[in-house]
Amino acid sequence: MEHLIHLTLKFVEERCNLSLSHSYKIESFKLKGSPERMWQRLKGRQLPPPHIGQNTEKELTLDQLLRSMEVEDCSDAPVLLKEESVTQPKVQLIEEISSTEVPEELNVPAYEMTTVRDANNKPVRIKLKVELPKVSSVSECDLRISKDDAIIDVPEKYKLQVDLPELVDEEMTTAVFNKGKGVLFITAPVAKPGQ
Repeated sequence: MEHLIHLTLKFVEERCNLSLSHSYKIESFKLKGSPERMWQRLKGRQLPPPHIGQNTEKELTLDQLLRSMEVEDCSDAPVLLKEESVTQPKVQLIEEISSTEVPEELNVPAYEMTTVRDANNKPVRIKLKVELPKVSSVSECDLRISKDDAIIDVPEKYKLQVDLPELVDEEMTTAVFNKGKGVLFITAPVAKPGQ
């Protein structure tokens, strides 16, 4: 026992960077609760909470007191004394609720992409024709062009993202919406090398 106490003190001093006094006195203490209950708790088994009216043991453990207080629904029980493994399951920070609304799936519009080439078969521009029959005004459309892709977003109606076959000059890209046919025409010149 002496050796175990010295090892424990030394470990705490080294681990926590502390200086502890090596003079101590072992106090006699009375075991609270039954050894069987302690053994089962150490193994992780939960026992049914004892009722305060039962006099199976002369003294109640802190665990038993807390359980009996929870059974009686004492909301002013000291929170600092509760252990998570003893109390109710951990409450989640985010609560999931089921929605009765089914989100409408956005359609991918029909589109056609062509690469226009010069006499030397070098790509000059990319033409993209997108059919948007449910769109009545160009103000409904959100168009984003980068060097290598195009994204067309019409909230609650259409969503399209296409990878372009060549790098394009997004600054010189033009778009025209034909309101009568509901078709969007995008023309993007191919970027020159080094651009």
